[in-house]
Amino acid sequence: MRDYNRLEFWRRAHAQVIAIGDVARRIRGRDFASLRSQLIRSSESVAATIVEGCGASSDKEFARFLEMSIKSGAETEYHLRSGCDRRAISYDDWRRLAVETIEIRKMTYVYRKKVLEDDK
Repeated sequence: MRDYNRLEFWRRAHAQVIAIGDVARRIRGRDFASLRSQLIRSSESVAATIVEGCGASSDKEFARFLEMSIKSGAETEYHLRSGCDRRAISYDDWRRLAVETIEIRKMTYVYRKKVLEDDK
């Protein structure tokens, strides 16, 4: 069993959930209801899937959860782009959140690679 609180990329993913939630709450209009929901859900999935994976019984299984978190990060990045392109999210908010989302994804990828190497 792993302690997710010790993982820097999880702490950053958790902070990202809060930051994205703050931006998503400022998105107004019925036309953007789905965007708000998907943005919040995908960002929460990044952090929550890491937590879930920390309960995995093997490194290989943990790596699988990290891969799912990476994919949720890619989805989050897309929703941020979509929100910016549709003018629901400001360019500055998009840039700041997208850069952090990409960095979290990279950190998770590197950690996943290490977990798989340690499993050999």
